[in-house]
Amino acid sequence: MTQTNVAGQLLTESEAQWSDLPENILTQARRLPAISHDDRRGTCSRCGAELTAARNQLPDGRWYCTACIVLGRVVSGTELLWFPQQVYPPRDLQLSWSGQLTTAQERVAQELMASFDHGRDHLLWAVTGAGKTEMLFPLLRRALSCGERVAVVSPRVDVVLELAPRLAAAFADCVPAVRYGGSGPIPVGQFLLATVHQLLRFKASFGLIVVDEVDAFPYAGDPMLERAVRRAATGSVIFLSATPSASLLRQARRKQIGMSYLPRRFHGFPLPVPQIRLVGKSVYNLRIIKHIISRVIATCARCLIFVPAVRDLDIARKLLAGQGVAASTVHAQEPLRQERVQELRDGAIQVLITTTILERGVTFADCGVVVLQADAPLFASSALVQMAGRAGRKHEHPDNPVLFVSKTYTRAMAQAVRQIKQMNRRRG
Repeated sequence: MTQTNVAGQLLTESEAQWSDLPENILTQARRLPAISHDDRRGTCSRCGAELTAARNQLPDGRWYCTACIVLGRVVSGTELLWFPQQVYPPRDLQLSWSGQLTTAQERVAQELMASFDHGRDHLLWAVTGAGKTEMLFPLLRRALSCGERVAVVSPRVDVVLELAPRLAAAFADCVPAVRYGGSGPIPVGQFLLATVHQLLRFKASFGLIVVDEVDAFPYAGDPMLERAVRRAATGSVIFLSATPSASLLRQARRKQIGMSYLPRRFHGFPLPVPQIRLVGKSVYNLRIIKHIISRVIATCARCLIFVPAVRDLDIARKLLAGQGVAASTVHAQEPLRQERVQELRDGAIQVLITTTILERGVTFADCGVVVLQADAPLFASSALVQMAGRAGRKHEHPDNPVLFVSKTYTRAMAQAVRQIKQMNRRRG
């Protein structure tokens, strides 16, 4: 590694040693105590978590942080190395994207750039399939051309993997470094695409940070990840969501942050409204497979079937197999997760059964959606809206069916249907 590609990063002493940094680079780093503490309380310098002796003290007397241990353990008595920021000269960066924004998308793009120019945070509230990524392109070009470092982050690795080829194609002259769990402290230049956790490795590094799917787990409600974004930012933070939190909407109403609102998809067609199918007993039976799911499969080139738990994946798969329908399954710990998602995209398989790991950030052409056990407590209204949003995303097939199959009709289901209908009535 060189100075430029560790710029702004916080590395542990062991990471710096593993990275084989030359002595002249190491001497430029500012050294910070990994953990500061007294007899009772302490603070982690990497994630800012508050520590206590009862919870964070090892038998040998040293302290460690449990909050950010996913990035490797930091303990008292060691140091973090913070490397000086890299200065990038302004340049006229050209987009290698040949698409064209709609009038509504162009309006949003201008609003985003205005907030960036004023150093203001901004919420982009847009329905699933509105083209949020494309609306970001002018903003990203502006920030990179100004010499700012840029980070696009998401709580979900699937979203990062989905965005990686699109951003690489649009910014051929400044391809982003891609980071997610297990990637470690790899070289990072001016442009970073990563999961939010990776920002814990940076401090005061990015003039623009875009947080995609800001309402998604694990970012939503996690103070550590919110701190990571703030600590890594030196300028505007842009929040993207189809279902923004009450807190973000309140900040927008109070003019504390800017806001853009786009209730229509880029192709202009309304969002598919979920159809409710109530069943008397378990949703995992042959009647459901034969009379409900088979209809979706017959009308769409692809079908996503959502289930609430990993244990339900194989149950649904075997039922489909009994009707002659071959399906694959994915979940968070599935080692072939990327390959199976790509198989559905390529048409190698027609049906993919998944947990909520694919509820957002992925796009498939001509894809119907079935949510089994839609009344499960795990499925909040925002999750149901996101799952429904996987259907009808392409202009050629805007009305792909969405089915919520359950024993009862829950408040979350009613709220999801109501929100989708409300968005369809609005014009933005």
